[in-house]
Amino acid sequence: MPLSASFLRTIRRLLPLIPIVCLFSAVLKTPEAFAAEASPKVWRIAYVEGGPFVDYQKILRGIALGLQRMGLIENGDVPVPENSEDVSAMWAWLSANAGGTTLRFLPDGFYSADWDAATRQANREKLLTRIKEQQDVDMVLAFGTWGGQDLASADIDIPVVVASVTNAVEAGIIPSVEDSGRDNLVAVIEPERFKHQVMLFHDIFKFKKLGIAYEDSSSGRSSIALNELESASRELGVELLVCNDIFDVDDPALAAARLKSCHAKLAEQGVDAVYLTYNRGMQPNTIADVLIPLAEAHIPTFSQTGESDVEHGALLSISQTNTEEEGVFNAELMAAIINGTKPRELSQVFESSVSLALNLRMATLIGWNPPLEILAAVDEFYQEMK
Repeated sequence: MPLSASFLRTIRRLLPLIPIVCLFSAVLKTPEAFAAEASPKVWRIAYVEGGPFVDYQKILRGIALGLQRMGLIENGDVPVPENSEDVSAMWAWLSANAGGTTLRFLPDGFYSADWDAATRQANREKLLTRIKEQQDVDMVLAFGTWGGQDLASADIDIPVVVASVTNAVEAGIIPSVEDSGRDNLVAVIEPERFKHQVMLFHDIFKFKKLGIAYEDSSSGRSSIALNELESASRELGVELLVCNDIFDVDDPALAAARLKSCHAKLAEQGVDAVYLTYNRGMQPNTIADVLIPLAEAHIPTFSQTGESDVEHGALLSISQTNTEEEGVFNAELMAAIINGTKPRELSQVFESSVSLALNLRMATLIGWNPPLEILAAVDEFYQEMK
């Protein structure tokens, strides 16, 4: 009997974890077993990010749930704020409610730059001084490209776990998928994640011309994994049409206006589909508006960011299930570190399962009737555009 696709996906998902599972095969027997065998040291955890982002919320929740399952904390059911991308409230909740005796989320260990370059530099200096002089931080969770870059090159010896980076190699955080380059560093990476998304999108719509909008700067290109998108287009024989503008601005409304203009230009150029990349203009209160030119032209969209964009109007993306899975993977890395493994010795490779989010209202607007095989792969359905 041939192996099912779901079984093969499960095997691929588990292969990167074999070193971790071997390290604590007894650990995973029960939460009580891990608690009994874990080091008596209390690990004090700090968190650093460039600014609020919805994926950070979901991954942090996945981390908390994973830590609870392994008995490292007592309560990982941290609530995700509604209508906000802020992570600070989740961190405060974990500091007060996670419990357990193995690790602590430091109440004053949350550092966010709020996407301000000056604050970013100040936070980095403040945190590094604290680590070296006060010595009251034992592990850092570094979220996103800014967080990962700021801690990856730091002259510190405590473990750093880098999460939720578009591509940690392209961002210069790690030298390769196989090696983090530093004994104290591990950076989760899903090789060619966005290339696979474009190919999945193509499997559904068979487009010939794919449109993308992004800022043509070093950070703009790396933040959307442009190399992966170009590679997918070459392999598929698809023409990649681009619209460039300055989106990294303080005013999200200005970024949204520029993005909407780009979408109108792409529609005029005759694109068959648009891949919605990470963009300052894609905010919960702006998404429906910036997608109007594409909806009116009956052009399907796939969001790089995730199901939050689908909730507000994008046609398709990867569902929240995948993001929380990534969080659990990060929790497994943390558990292995606590159990004595050097971060550099851990596999950094995460591979998510294929599960989709679909906005049925947008499907109606563009005149698309999803086939049954697509509906079967959807975990999250949205009836409206919030």
